[in-house]
Amino acid sequence: MTITCISPIDGSTYATRAPLSEAAAFEAAARAREAQRAWAARPLKERTELVLKALAEIEGSKDRMVTELAHQMGRPVRYGGEFGGLQERTTYMAAIAEEALAPKVIEESAAFTRKIAREPHGVVFVVAPWNYPYMTANNTIAPALIAGNTVILKHAAQTILVGEHLADAYHAAGVPKEVFQNVVLDHATTAKLIGARAFDFVNFTGSVGGGQAMERAAAGTFTGVATELGGKDPGYVRADADLDTAVDGLMDAAMFNAGQCCCGIERIYVHESLYEGFVEKAVAWVRGQVLGNPLEEATTMGPMANVRFADEVRAQIAEAVEAGATAHIEKMPADDGGAYLTPQVLTGVSHKMRVMRDESFGPVVGIMPVKDDAEAIGLMNDSEFGLTAAIFTKDAEAAEAIAARLESGTVFMNRADYLDPALCWTGCKNTGRGAGLSELGYLALTRPKSYHLKKA
Repeated sequence: MTITCISPIDGSTYATRAPLSEAAAFEAAARAREAQRAWAARPLKERTELVLKALAEIEGSKDRMVTELAHQMGRPVRYGGEFGGLQERTTYMAAIAEEALAPKVIEESAAFTRKIAREPHGVVFVVAPWNYPYMTANNTIAPALIAGNTVILKHAAQTILVGEHLADAYHAAGVPKEVFQNVVLDHATTAKLIGARAFDFVNFTGSVGGGQAMERAAAGTFTGVATELGGKDPGYVRADADLDTAVDGLMDAAMFNAGQCCCGIERIYVHESLYEGFVEKAVAWVRGQVLGNPLEEATTMGPMANVRFADEVRAQIAEAVEAGATAHIEKMPADDGGAYLTPQVLTGVSHKMRVMRDESFGPVVGIMPVKDDAEAIGLMNDSEFGLTAAIFTKDAEAAEAIAARLESGTVFMNRADYLDPALCWTGCKNTGRGAGLSELGYLALTRPKSYHLKKA
């Protein structure tokens, strides 16, 4: 058996790797566990500096990042890979580490020392997705290592080389190979490792089905499992919104990365007074996109990462049109019926259609008119998912009041599709649960340990 990455550029085999045998996989986990105590014993400053050195190693090989991403998952080279976001998140987590991991002292007196300290879990298992393969993986890798954990990374088959690039960078920076390991595993071996308590904490980003499989594997082990799963993120344009700002923000959030963003906008609700103008401008915005080979600088939208992903989006669009929706974008020349998919704007949609309920994870968005905030809130919450939601308005107080009623991990005002490392990245409902980045990210990657020391 082999793990294969098929390039969406031309359908060719880009990389093939053999998964570890069960015995070799358990040996890798054992090495990580053996190395963890010595790694945690290193000063926090030293661990942090090594993580930042790894970031510098990646910066020195950005060309590798950009080219390999285009070949593996289709992101156009014009966007320069993911280093900007990777740098922002990693440096922020490094900067707050000392304060976030410091003990909380309740009492320090002649009679007592009472405090709550943070202890690393031990071995952290990171299962990373292909859509933002550097940033999503390092959201956990960097703070986990800084906190004193050892890390084993299993990357998605579609971006199998990203795991190798990250390992090369961390090892070149001086992080011991046993402390950070990139492994290739099949599903069965992964489940056996989790079930045998080879890991002390699991962080999974992927599908709802994948998250359920992780939780089933961990059942009865008491191993913590953090998940970021599906999404169907909504945007709402209030009557007082700046129309151009709303169109630019929401359409970019819906179409960037060929719509393959965890927090991409997949459904939009527009106040009826702005609806026609919004649709007209949104359609013009999408028609301005250039679908094509991601290796060409003129391309603004590359292929979807895999033909089967594009097939699901096509099916949702076709079902919606058959049920009465209107598709506004004509088939683009580069649309080959395979991974290259014309981005689409749909109107005349309803929540009876899969395109407004199921995760699309592709370049399609449905737009509906609403009469007021109450109707918008009801529709935005009418979803099994809850990652982010975006509100476009000039009224910050109204936005905050609406946000309080939304079932979502993050609420944006006048922006979308962004991850602020100072804020907790989390979700609710079938999006899963967990706490990434921010101070809470460190709390998730450690366990509390209480000290109650009576001195007299």
